[in-house]
Amino acid sequence: MQATTAGSAVLQKTRELCQTILDQPEYQKIRQGLDGFLGDDQLRDQYQLLSEKGETLQQKQQSGGQLTDQEIAEFESERQAFMQNPVARSFLEAQHEMQRMQESLTHYVNKTFELGRVPEETDFASCGHGCNCHH
Repeated sequence: MQATTAGSAVLQKTRELCQTILDQPEYQKIRQGLDGFLGDDQLRDQYQLLSEKGETLQQKQQSGGQLTDQEIAEFESERQAFMQNPVARSFLEAQHEMQRMQESLTHYVNKTFELGRVPEETDFASCGHGCNCHH
């Protein structure tokens, strides 16, 4: 089955779904949160440095090293400074909402393949494996 060829019905419906997503007010809000952050070079640099420092501390800890109180305090101080910025908070919220939206879509498509039909809400009550996935 060539479901992804240029003229296929699946591809056409996928494109329609993509447009529907773009048209949603929730998506517009997410996009604003992302765009505000992406347009602020200083904030992006601050985020990059904070992420790198967090990764470094995590690697140190995972390799058996002890984090000093000073390292923890410096990281927390930088994280709090970043979070004081409303554009930064909007960005992180937008990232979270985008991830939730992607997970929901993926879950529906995966469940469709699993069931061989369009899933209903009751199909998401539990995965049946005790994994606490809350679906």
